[in-house]
Amino acid sequence: MNDTSQAVTASVWRESFILSSGKHQTQIRDTKPTADNYGALDAKTFVAVEADALFDEINHAQTRVGQSVLYRSIARPVTDAALLQSKQEALRELESNPELLDALEKYIKRMAFDETSLYHLLYGEFAGGLTTDDPKDKTGKERLEFGGYGYRQFVDGTGFAVDMVDQAEALPTPNSDYLRTLVQALRDFARTRTYSLMHGPIYVSERKFLTREEKSRLPIPRFRPSVFKWPFIGFFLVFMAGLLFFFQSTLSELGASYIGYGVLILLVPIIPIILQAVSASDRDSVIYPLQKLFRSSPELARAIEALGMIDELLALRRHAHSIPGDSVLPEIYRNERHTLVASAAKNPLLVRTHPDYVPNDITLDNNKRLLIVTGPNSGGKTAYCKTVAQIQLLAQAGAYIPATQARIVPAEHIFYQIPAPGQLEEGMGRFAHELKQTREIFFNSTPRSLVILDELAEGTTFEEKMTLSEYVLKGFHQLGATTLLVTHNHELCERLQQEEIGDYLQVEFVSEKPTHRLVPGVSRISHADRIASAIGFSKEDVASHLASLQE
Repeated sequence: MNDTSQAVTASVWRESFILSSGKHQTQIRDTKPTADNYGALDAKTFVAVEADALFDEINHAQTRVGQSVLYRSIARPVTDAALLQSKQEALRELESNPELLDALEKYIKRMAFDETSLYHLLYGEFAGGLTTDDPKDKTGKERLEFGGYGYRQFVDGTGFAVDMVDQAEALPTPNSDYLRTLVQALRDFARTRTYSLMHGPIYVSERKFLTREEKSRLPIPRFRPSVFKWPFIGFFLVFMAGLLFFFQSTLSELGASYIGYGVLILLVPIIPIILQAVSASDRDSVIYPLQKLFRSSPELARAIEALGMIDELLALRRHAHSIPGDSVLPEIYRNERHTLVASAAKNPLLVRTHPDYVPNDITLDNNKRLLIVTGPNSGGKTAYCKTVAQIQLLAQAGAYIPATQARIVPAEHIFYQIPAPGQLEEGMGRFAHELKQTREIFFNSTPRSLVILDELAEGTTFEEKMTLSEYVLKGFHQLGATTLLVTHNHELCERLQQEEIGDYLQVEFVSEKPTHRLVPGVSRISHADRIASAIGFSKEDVASHLASLQE
């Protein structure tokens, strides 16, 4: 059973929050692994296992931050078993508590409607002039430029933050530690200085911003987010009325009272000019500094993170209910060695589009740490390997997987090596390039690693390939990493079998057609002729083409 006592103490927060403290808004896919910045999944493996497509498949999040959190869970999977157990506990509570589920669904739907207003406040650039509600450059990924001075964005953005907290106060208190922590983080934001400034009123004193509680009894100017400064307008109107009265009462005897009207006509156009100057001053001395303060607030970042993590849970549940067939939350275990065991597992990317997809069992545990898959092309070897990797990713995202049952030990590293001749380094042939990849994987692997190798030592002689493949696989086996190799080399399998190393699966064919089922054994047959004929490049096709050229 899951170690719930450890799940209770698990921290739900990741190393850094989604909300950016810089001038530019975080994009949904910004956590994609790079060559220099990655977690359990390196950049090459991320591409090889089609992680972007996996995110698109399970993405049912309604908020932008929810999508960002979900993408991070796929791109940088969790390796802490206790955290995954706690996340699963929250998902089970959603299934068993319809009242809580309905309240959270309505809450997220409401927040999704106004969410962009917060980002417009935090990352907007305000050019002055006429006000615009939408950014001028909608295609830009970084810039959010608006007309006006930011008053509208300030009111809407702070209003969203206040509403986010007010609505969270009305939510039922969850029982699961994970969900309760998230809801409490939203409620706790109400007790922060950032919230007080967003709620208002805000007082400005010597370039400092004060809340109602911080304000002294002395009169201090209050910031009013509006271009219409009514105290100033009232004063100006009184001034003009007094000026008009002066001219009418003093100059009426001289028949020059009309001068007062002339002066008014000259003064009226000055009003909008003064208001624009005041608004520009508000933007530069109040709105922009507050914008920076809000962006750098860890309390606001945590509250927005909590919002996204709640949305992520709901998205994972929606995905599980949207796919045909069985789906299950795998049992998560803590162990020093990686494990992945699943019954009737289906490929997460094909389960929806191919309802007749043939399921396969997966057994990668202490007794079966080296698995070698053999068989002709187009039999399902690659699909099986990607199923293994994608199910591991889903499990470490806290998601449901398409299987009848499963148990998993989180992998601290997931590697998937495929030939990449289009990315060869200068002065390095295919053999050296792939061998370098294998070397990097080996020296970074641990007993809690999942390693998938699509062929080994390609681009050299048969004997060199045999020798190198043998000592590499024995090295992975001795290291203790879960290793899965796809190969056509049945001679290699025979050598390893003599030393009782590894387990072996082969693709099943019936009447020379693949069933896409994997069965025990080593394949010693090839269907190259069948495939060549199917694509029109058989021996007969070549001969026919050459004969046609001679006619």
